[in-house]
Parts: sequence; structure tokens; C-alpha cells
Amino acid sequence: MAQKYEQLLLKNQLCFPLYACSRKIVGSYTPYLKPLGLTYTQYVVMMALWEHDSLNVGQLGDLLKLDAGTLTPLLKRLEKAGYVTRERSKEDERITIISITPEGEELKEQCKDIPLKMVSKGSPLSEKDAKELYRLLYLFLDGE
Repeated sequence: MAQKYEQLLLKNQLCFPLYACSRKIVGSYTPYLKPLGLTYTQYVVMMALWEHDSLNVGQLGDLLKLDAGTLTPLLKRLEKAGYVTRERSKEDERITIISITPEGEELKEQCKDIPLKMVSKGSPLSEKDAKELYRLLYLFLDGE
């Protein structure tokens, strides 16, 4: 029989429940995003842009913890859908500025109730536990 290592058991990994919960939570957005033609990643990009109006690709990547290789095709699809524009910075042509279009603003109106719908689905966590989980996750993210 092959050697079993305690440190390799799924039940002993912090990363596995985080990964599985993330997939479950992201998947629960699908019924609200699919009719709008959005993926979850496109949705978080749009939320960042609704909050900041325009950002360069580097700023967007830093904010969302995504690399340019992930963002570029996603931004091209959002541009093709008419939700954003991509323009070279006049000061530095190496920088691409992403801005919301009027259609992107209309999309915001269609998305504005999604967070409330997600909350109304319920959570196995108490409000106190949810706040603590949020605090711990950001502690981890900000500790990079």
C-alpha cells in the first residue's frame, strides 16, 4: 500500500475549503449573471469600474488580484459588448485606460439588485461570523 502523508490529506489543507467555497459562491451568481451575458469575473471588473469610473489595466489588475493575461481577453469581450472602452493613455501609450460606456452604466442598473438577491438566499453564517470571515480573508489578502 502506498505511503499516506498527513500533510497531503485534503482535510488538512486550508486552501481546499477556500477553493471549494469560492467555487460554490461564484456559481451561485450564475442565475443572475447568465441572463445578462456576464461571467463572474466580468461582473467584478464592472463593479470595480462602476466604483472608480475608469482605471488603467494595471490598477484594475492590482485591485482585483488578476494579471494582464487574464484581464486583456476579458476586457476585449466587455468592449465588444459595448460596456467599456479601452484607450491608450495620452501621457504614456504603454498604459491602457478602461472606462465605462453609457451601455455599461445601463448594465449597472440591471445589476444593482444582485448583491441583495445574494443576501436573501441566506448564508449558513451568522452576521457576526460573516464579518469575522470577511476580516480574516482580507487580513490574508492584505498580508501579501
